[in-house]
Amino acid sequence: MKFGNAFESAAQAQHQFETCWSDPNATRFELPLIGVNDILREHYIMKPDVNLTRSMIWDMECKKALDPSTYVPYVVSDAGLSGRRRLSDGCEHFVRWSTQKAWLGEQRGRVLESIFIDHANQRIVFLGIAEMKSADGRTVAAADYQPLVHVEHAAGGSEHNPYNLWRIVFLTAMKDERYIQPFEKMAMTGLLPGYLEIYIRKDLKVELMRR
Repeated sequence: MKFGNAFESAAQAQHQFETCWSDPNATRFELPLIGVNDILREHYIMKPDVNLTRSMIWDMECKKALDPSTYVPYVVSDAGLSGRRRLSDGCEHFVRWSTQKAWLGEQRGRVLESIFIDHANQRIVFLGIAEMKSADGRTVAAADYQPLVHVEHAAGGSEHNPYNLWRIVFLTAMKDERYIQPFEKMAMTGLLPGYLEIYIRKDLKVELMRR
């Protein structure tokens, strides 16, 4: 997909994500389904103790989508939004540009994403795009040193036993295990994703220490 306005609903964006996810040549990874509060109790010390809710997880996801350089500073160094609007289905859509660290290696480059925030289902779909139109009509291109990527972030579980759901699919010509190895290592630690640690410290004002 080239430009960010190809879809006019979150359902269409979700369908696109699922289509790419089911492609046998794509490279995909899904975080294990583990309760956020279970991870906190097992792997962290908190002062004060706080039980996270699904509403908090969703609040974090929305803030991260709008401000990735604050919540994902280990990947994103700067970012901006274009064309933020409310769709007919009640979802939000905008195109986001950012400078991000490469998935493999230390190279940095421009990443463009068409983002759909589905408040009703508490799900956000990030569709990687090759090009976008600037406010003055210029074509802006994404860096081409890595494949396009689609990501799904969501809040799941119950209000008091929430899950942080996360899936990523690389649009590779053939499955490439190199892209998923860092995620497998991260999952093996049993720790929370870095953006959730940042949210707990920054927004909930909780002192958070790994055991």
